Amino acid sequence: MKTFAQLARRGGRKPPARPARPGQRMPLPVAVATVTGGDRSGRKHSEFRSSPDNRQLITDSTKDESVLVAVATGVDNRAAIGAFTLVELLIVTGIVALLMALVIPAFTNIKSGGDVTNAAYTIKGVLDTARTYAKANDTYTWIGFFEEDVSQQSTNPATAGTGRIVMSIVASKDGTTVYSPSSPATIDPTKLIQVGKLTKIENAHLAGDTLFTTTPSTPTGSTFDNRPPVTYRIASPPNASPPNSRTPFQYPVGSPAPAAQYTFVKAVQFSPGGEARVDNNSDYTLQVAAEIGLRATHGTTVDTTSPNVVAIQFGGVGGNVTIYRK
Repeated sequence: MKTFAQLARRGGRKPPARPARPGQRMPLPVAVATVTGGDRSGRKHSEFRSSPDNRQLITDSTKDESVLVAVATGVDNRAAIGAFTLVELLIVTGIVALLMALVIPAFTNIKSGGDVTNAAYTIKGVLDTARTYAKANDTYTWIGFFEEDVSQQSTNPATAGTGRIVMSIVASKDGTTVYSPSSPATIDPTKLIQVGKLTKIENAHLAGDTLFTTTPSTPTGSTFDNRPPVTYRIASPPNASPPNSRTPFQYPVGSPAPAAQYTFVKAVQFSPGGEARVDNNSDYTLQVAAEIGLRATHGTTVDTTSPNVVAIQFGGVGGNVTIYRK
């Protein structure tokens, strides 16, 4: 009786490989196939060879032409084909660096504009809160503005500087002005109550430079350059004008009078009817409108070159708040 090996040799085939011993790694059999054109009967001739040294099998029997199907060797060349050269990496890195250099200034301006805009709407919200509280409770309210050094944490007493705006709202306990309108003076802290917490805004400056003091263009419009002209404004040093309020107050308030952390010499007063007054003087006249100017800061440095500036105006009679952007 013939063995399988003899039958396989007669048929042109190799005997099956021996089974792998425990722990032995066997290579995958991979074939190289050659497909030739068909004969007159339309049948195709093919030859099949096994190679235990190869690891991938690729076949293509869809064409009539002679095709040699490539078979990968034991070395995987795909990593080498898909890799970048050092020159290509350097070129890509250079392009990315160039794009960042062009785009970063634009993002800086966008962030600066966003900071100033957010600050403007925060201040508008504080003004609206004080006016609403005064009308709802039939009393007088005051908003104090203080700018401190943003490079350090808030101190007690506070350190005046640049970069952080601090705001406080207080109200009269008994519904009166507390002081004599004919002789404005510092408001007694024992006769005031605190309305809400302190509001702090980082990276913003109460501006009052020539950009804000220059008379706006006419006709009056809705932009910064065409906003209504005003005489009174809230601004921080180094702006010498306007003068400090004649009715400053402190934070915190209460009875007995606590030690002052902040003394607000820039203040706005709202009456029970909602009228706003700034920089109260001896005859206690009502201003038509007042303004709060804002510039962005980088730390304690005011950004005087950025076009992102805002003017917040509020009417004396109606107390309406309007934001003007450049």
